[in-house]
Amino acid sequence: MAAPVKVYGPPFSTAVARVMVTLLEKDVPFQLLPVNMAKGEHKKPDYLKIQPFGQVPAFQDEGVTIFESRAISRYVCDKYANQGNRGLFGTNPLEKASIDQWLEAEGQNFNPPSSILVFQLTFAPRMKIKQDENLIKQNEAKLASVLDVYDRRLNESRYLAGDDFTLADLSHLPNAQYLNGTDVGELFRTRKNVERWWGEVSNRESWKKVLEMQSPPAPKKA
Repeated sequence: MAAPVKVYGPPFSTAVARVMVTLLEKDVPFQLLPVNMAKGEHKKPDYLKIQPFGQVPAFQDEGVTIFESRAISRYVCDKYANQGNRGLFGTNPLEKASIDQWLEAEGQNFNPPSSILVFQLTFAPRMKIKQDENLIKQNEAKLASVLDVYDRRLNESRYLAGDDFTLADLSHLPNAQYLNGTDVGELFRTRKNVERWWGEVSNRESWKKVLEMQSPPAPKKA
């Protein structure tokens, strides 16, 4: 049996979580190798050999090394096309194009404001960094505009790229999960079609497993 693929990075990272949920959807065994970013492990020479920008995740599959979470997800879907969720990245050129356009929409339109909000609302308080209220307001407005587009799209189809769950939906899971734990979650809940869509995608078994992996282990009883 082939060795499991390797994913480098902390499970709470949104980009690492994107890769993990893809692997779970595709039934691909993987080994998660934590990278302690607080200690600068992502900037050490050995790590920079597999991720030249010193970011997470990095990914290895036998002799193949890839970085950037969306590229990794596409690779996993293509290489392991005949296992797990076979339609995750489409089964014909038209399906793939539809998925790709919404995956690009996630990367270019949803990700920029949502990433800023995730940092400001979730990680900044943990790191004892002062929140930038103006930045939060600006990006709430940007995200609201994106979700308006999504709401219209999701009035026409069950999922973003059609009637099946695909990478286009999956790629939103990490940032949206964090945001739905904040006041910004109202932007999802006040749009009927977005709320319905989020309820479906966030309850997938693969995503529940990722959330379990992100949870700290329970303290041992004395």
